[in-house]
Amino acid sequence: MSDIIQLLPDHVANQIAAGEVVQRPASVVKELLENAIDAKATSITLVVKDAGKTLVQVTDNGGGMSITDARLSFERHATSKIKSAEDLFNLHTKGFRGEALASIAAIAHVELKTRTEDSDIGTHLTIEGSKVISQDPAVVPKGTTISVKNLFYNIPARRNFLKSNPVETRHIIDEFHRVALAHPSVAFQMLHNGSDVFNLPASNSRQRIVNIFGSKTNEKLVPVTEETEILKIEGFVLKPEFGKKSRGEQFFFVNDRFIKSPYLHHAVSSAFEGLMKSGVHPGYFLFLEVDPHSIDINIHPTKTEIKFDDEHSIYAMLRATVKHSLGQFNIAPVLDFERDKGFDTPYEYSKKSPTAPSVEVDRDFNPFKDKPKQGNIRFPYKREQASSWESLYVGLKDENTEVSGLGDIEFESEEVTGSLFENSDLESGQITFQLQNKYIVSPLKNGMMIVHQNLAHQRILYEELLKNITVKEAVSQQLLFPLELHFSKPDVDIIEKIREQLENTGFVFSELKNETIEISGIPVLIMESHVVNLLQQLVNDIKEEVPDSGFSQNDMLAKSMAAGMAIKTGVSLNKEEREHLINQLFACKEPTVSPNNKPVFTTMDVSDFDRKFM
Repeated sequence: MSDIIQLLPDHVANQIAAGEVVQRPASVVKELLENAIDAKATSITLVVKDAGKTLVQVTDNGGGMSITDARLSFERHATSKIKSAEDLFNLHTKGFRGEALASIAAIAHVELKTRTEDSDIGTHLTIEGSKVISQDPAVVPKGTTISVKNLFYNIPARRNFLKSNPVETRHIIDEFHRVALAHPSVAFQMLHNGSDVFNLPASNSRQRIVNIFGSKTNEKLVPVTEETEILKIEGFVLKPEFGKKSRGEQFFFVNDRFIKSPYLHHAVSSAFEGLMKSGVHPGYFLFLEVDPHSIDINIHPTKTEIKFDDEHSIYAMLRATVKHSLGQFNIAPVLDFERDKGFDTPYEYSKKSPTAPSVEVDRDFNPFKDKPKQGNIRFPYKREQASSWESLYVGLKDENTEVSGLGDIEFESEEVTGSLFENSDLESGQITFQLQNKYIVSPLKNGMMIVHQNLAHQRILYEELLKNITVKEAVSQQLLFPLELHFSKPDVDIIEKIREQLENTGFVFSELKNETIEISGIPVLIMESHVVNLLQQLVNDIKEEVPDSGFSQNDMLAKSMAAGMAIKTGVSLNKEEREHLINQLFACKEPTVSPNNKPVFTTMDVSDFDRKFM
């Protein structure tokens, strides 16, 4: 039998490795940004076109590479970070495998320009599908510029699996956030299709968080700090009232490397226990420093998961530290039954010197004077003249005249009707009642119907919103004072893209700028206090799954808004509201299912009850 096992060619092996390292354009952004950080760069610029499908370019002012290093950097397992197996457990850099550039060059057109500080001439290298096309001397600035063009050009099947441009852009921004947050001392800039997305100057951790997520984030942050022999913790958690239903603003960094850890996330969530509603997640930006020998980074291809030697101790310290910070800054309640909360000093006033209150007394005040003096507080009471008593009897000519307006007054009667139920609606089958403030129960001819009030209202609002977006005939209620809302710049860009659809539902935007949205009109079906949560939920839904333009986007928008505006579980409805909800439900085109295809109501026949009593 002939031999059938053979070694793979290098370009095929590189393409297979690319399947693990490069999953989408965001993976290229992550690897190139981390290489720039390892090169000791102090300023990094990211340029993206068509969500990274056409171009991903990273320019840094780091150390640069020599002619030989520029060529070797694209070979498999070529790295300057480690020399022996023991170095894997003492890592202080981002990349160490030497697979990233080789994998990227196997599936894209790569162009490299680099120069070291002590060289007068740099290197210009061009690679297409792992093949070196050219390598020439060039006059380039100090540092490195890598341009990755036409990603997956030679693997069309992988390119077809990429999502829409907004989704891929969202993943790129997420990777940019992770690297920028871990290195606040480095200046970052990001441009997408020629427009400036982020321009982050060198700063500290708190300023970097505020620069990325908006100026209003500063008042949401609670400092967290602790240092022990095993672990050093620094960072911030968001106050409980700013928790979100999505898990967007949650960042763990271990030795300046972003990681995902459900175990550590549970430690932070347990520290917020009792402070947040069910289904709401806390936000945090936590930087952990541990001994490199106590962790293993090399357990995942993307290096976003690591293994700790002593997870239980880190869990306990992290939970206790977050809980201590919440209590230290008067976020968590203190168990003291004799303490009067009215004497608590807010944290922002703790360093201010007290001032004596001023008391003003009006010594000329006389409550019996007819005319009060201007500028003083008086009771607006004026004694009527004695002659005004005649006005009480106007319209009463004699004793037999019927007093106007009293003919419709019904008086209580103690007449015994003999009926067990005083409400006659039961006989006509129109009575409804609520069960656990969640379900509406209504009798039918041969049984009863149970309606889920939240899902039913979602169906009603969904069809009405979809009609308003399509027909563009929504009604707005103008606000006496415009609402000024603050979002991060990427979130404002998302709202700007769907502004027309939102205006068709009834929103009126008077201004949209960098981090501020001013709303002067809202739909008639929504309360003013719910606008912030509705828009935030809408932005989160779009981040998770952005459909293409057209009907699918309108459909997603109507679904998200209907879910945010619908009557919540636990809201009590009176008789008229319950009946109106049911009448509106059965006026819909699809009353049986919610916008997300969940059943809205169920029916029970009399025979079902009969079987219960057999």
